[in-house]
Amino acid sequence: MPEFLHNHPLLYYALILSSSTLITLTAMPSILHVARNRHLYDDLGHFRKQHDHGIPRLGGVAIFVSFIITLLLFCITGQQLSLNAVLAACTILFVMGLKDDLSGVNPSTKFLLQFIGSAILVVPGNIRLSSLYGILGIYQLSYLPSVCFSILTIIFIINAFNLIDGIDGLAATTGIIVNSAFATLFIYIHQFELAGICLSMVGALFGFLRYNITPAKIFMGDTGSMMLGLVSVVMAIKFIEVNNIVGGSLPHIYAVPALSIAILIGPIFDALRVFTLRIAKGLSPFKADRNHVHHRMLRLGFNHMQTTLILASVNIVSIALALLFSYYGNIVIIIVIALSSMLFNWIITFLIRCKEREQFSLRHLFR
Repeated sequence: MPEFLHNHPLLYYALILSSSTLITLTAMPSILHVARNRHLYDDLGHFRKQHDHGIPRLGGVAIFVSFIITLLLFCITGQQLSLNAVLAACTILFVMGLKDDLSGVNPSTKFLLQFIGSAILVVPGNIRLSSLYGILGIYQLSYLPSVCFSILTIIFIINAFNLIDGIDGLAATTGIIVNSAFATLFIYIHQFELAGICLSMVGALFGFLRYNITPAKIFMGDTGSMMLGLVSVVMAIKFIEVNNIVGGSLPHIYAVPALSIAILIGPIFDALRVFTLRIAKGLSPFKADRNHVHHRMLRLGFNHMQTTLILASVNIVSIALALLFSYYGNIVIIIVIALSSMLFNWIITFLIRCKEREQFSLRHLFR
């Protein structure tokens, strides 16, 4: 397999993508059949639901099966990634997510299992951030701060992906953009095995998207969204760390932490925004509401497909901005991406005010 990988890289990646996609497409009809026969539908009575008919939430089962089988068949990790740790963490989140999708899980139990899965990745798996590249004046992190910061980062991104899974196609499309971007960057810096892992997830999501585009026949549920968040954040951490240790003979990418934030900006910005607003109102940051960016765009009259395409475009623009400003360093890129995200949110707020007050006026920019 190593010789095949280096001699035929395009065929190797095509095999990963096609196999992962095909496995998802093959599994999905059976999952839909079981869900319908057993009446395993989404909770129609919940105030956050956008659909008026029952839709199964078990799409994450197909994503999990496809990703794991493809990973075991094609991906070579060697010393670059602890495959055992990744498989263990994915399995923990899969079991918990499946239980949550079928009958619910207590928030404290969910957080505990997310912590255990993250700790497995960070401690025995050694998948952790060891450097902040000078952000906030911090370069190398000692072991304990590195472990704590990495676990918190993984838990945050897992939940951030879980939060954006609110409309048809959004989480899957975001996952495809995120993992395709990391795969491209890994190929550029000659980390071919890590690129293969990203493409395993991309293929699984492509197969799932066939059934999740409006009108959705199935949702990925917590099973899929949490595993998607886990794989995405693991790839982000590996991208940051690999660029910190690669030799001088390999291509170099500037400002990798900021570029990673730009790639993940959709889930990151939405989560930070809703958490901040909830805390400011004296509410629990984990209290569900309809104040996510995608909910706000639906209030403007966009449908699910339009909202997904707009947010996907914003994500791609953020990545392009990060690459364009890469020579200016991490702080400049983070500021540019943060300001761009806040400007986009401000425009949405302005348009909502104009629509609700039935008047287009510049004063609605500020109140």
